[in-house]
This record gives sequence, C-alpha cells and structure tokens, in this order.
Amino acid sequence: MVEIKSHEFDGFLQKSVKHYRLFIVYGPDRGLVSERATQIAGLTGVDLEDGFAVTRLEAADLQGQPGRLLDEINALGLFGGDRLVWVKGAANEKPLVDGLQILSADPPIGSHLLIEAGDLKKGSALRKAGETPRSVAMIACYQDDGRALNALIDQELAAAGQRITPDARELLLSLIGGDRIASRNELQKLLLYCRGEELVDERHVSEIIGDASAISTDEVIDCVLQGDPDGLLHAVQKIITSKTAVFLLLQSALKQFQLLEIMRLEMDERNSQVASVMQTYGRGIHFRRKPLVEKTLRNWNSYDLNREASRMSAAILQSRQRQSLEDNLVLQTLLATTLQAAKRNRRG
Repeated sequence: MVEIKSHEFDGFLQKSVKHYRLFIVYGPDRGLVSERATQIAGLTGVDLEDGFAVTRLEAADLQGQPGRLLDEINALGLFGGDRLVWVKGAANEKPLVDGLQILSADPPIGSHLLIEAGDLKKGSALRKAGETPRSVAMIACYQDDGRALNALIDQELAAAGQRITPDARELLLSLIGGDRIASRNELQKLLLYCRGEELVDERHVSEIIGDASAISTDEVIDCVLQGDPDGLLHAVQKIITSKTAVFLLLQSALKQFQLLEIMRLEMDERNSQVASVMQTYGRGIHFRRKPLVEKTLRNWNSYDLNREASRMSAAILQSRQRQSLEDNLVLQTLLATTLQAAKRNRRG
C-alpha cells in the first residue's frame, strides 16, 4: 500500500503523483475528496475538457457490467494520448473491486484510473483492494484540523492579497471545517465582501460568513427532533443558500440518532434515568439543546431510533451513488423522520 497522509499530500502532488496510474481518494469529507481528486486529475497530463480522453462514471454505472471498467481503461483515445477514467460515488461495488485488483497487478500504461469514494471502513472490499498492492495511491480525506484550516485561510488570503486580524481568524476557525468545499466557499465569500478593506476583522466575519462547521446543522436536526416540517424546510433552505454541502445534514443527523440510540439502550439496560444518561453521554451537547434531546429520549425507543439511523445511512449511500438526486434524498429522508417525531411528540 502507498498511503498518502493529509500533511504529505502537497508533497505527493509535487514529486510523486506522476509515478502512479491508479488512485483512490476517499473519506468522510466529500468536499476534500472532490478537491484532491480534481488536483490529481489535473496532473495526469490528460485534457480534462476532451470528452474522448476522459470517461466520467458513477460507480453504480458498473453494476451488471463486470467488464466495463477494464474496457474503458483499455480503450484508445480518438486522437491518441493518455486517457483518464474517473469514477465517482464509489463504495464497495464488486465490478469496481474486481477491476481494480486486475489493474493493480498489471497497471495500465496509457490510462489512469481515479476513484472517488466515501468513508471506506478498514477491511472494506475496495480499501483492501487498494491497500495490498504498491501500485495504488490511497489518499484519505478527513475533516480539516486546526493546522489544515489555518493553511486554507492563509492560501485564500494570499490569493486575494488580504490580511486578517488574530481575533477574526479565531472566530473564522470556529465557523468553518465541516467540509473543504463549504469552507473554501465561505472564505471566498468573506474575502469578496472585504475587497478593498485593509484588514479583515471580526465584524466582517460576523456579518457575512455562515457556519460551515458541524454546528451549522443543529437547527436542521432540532427541527427533525421537534417534528416541525415547516421549520425543517426553512432550515434546509438556509443551508442550501449558504452553499454548505447538503449531505452534511444527513451525516450530522445520523450521528445524532446513533448517539440517541446508545443513550436509550443505556436507559433500558441499566434502568437509568434520562438525567443520568445525559450526564454521561451528553457533555458535548449545547445546553440549549439538552431539553429537546431529553424529550426525544423519553418519546423514542431504541428500536425506532435504530430504524431511523438505518434509513439515514441508506440515504447517504444512495446520495453517493446518485449525486444528482442528493438534495431530494436528504430532504425526503429528514422529512420522513420529522413526521415520525411529530407523532411521538403528540403522544408524549
């Protein structure tokens, strides 16, 4: 396996990317996955605007066509030169895994394979297929830490020729980080707003930037737990308007329901009270949200919480396979859970 860690990626682009033909870019930060895959694609030497040289596929397109990946890799460009096969929305599709195993044993000479995948768990089929041979470059993409966020801020400031005060930077760091593309969008919006200003200060950040961190999803999740469909639609529209990646809503809702399930199981198995469970598991929950979480724990059982979490997990997978339907899948899934919460709240 050739694993490229986050802090090694820039050096990999500069020195080593040209030595590989097979790439898997994966992780929970889909914005970062997309950004890094695009950077790799730009260094393959393939003209990305040439439809004859670049084949773009969804992983789901390979289902039922076990030989298609190899056919695309081995196809000749109309005008010669290298080709790029770019597969998005990958999980552990068997045709993709099987094709990668064949290609990694005998890497192609005139083509590149670039795979964008979600959060591949250790031991999953696609990750195992990429980790075993040394001919595959594996690039993991996790949410930016403080060091990476500071580097991103510096990069955008340098490009815009602007400076920022220490207090404004600190505030900015608290508002970005959920997704690389969302964070970059927020930074570019801020710097456009401050064009012509000598310094970006706290006032500018407070006035213009949206919360692109996981906290920005709390309003949506609270509407789900309250059983408030109108509030949900309004909150989701705010997220879309802010250009925050919509799939983050499902990820955050899934984490919330998984935590609720753990807490409810603790109550059932140890006959614990809500207050006791909140004291143990609820330390990271904002104090204003705790009454709503406590109410949810009283009104839901662990089985139903698990069912909703499974529904969200399935929707996340579907959104990876059909990214064009992502907004509708997110809204329909959250709305279904909201209506379930409304029923329980009326009975509670």
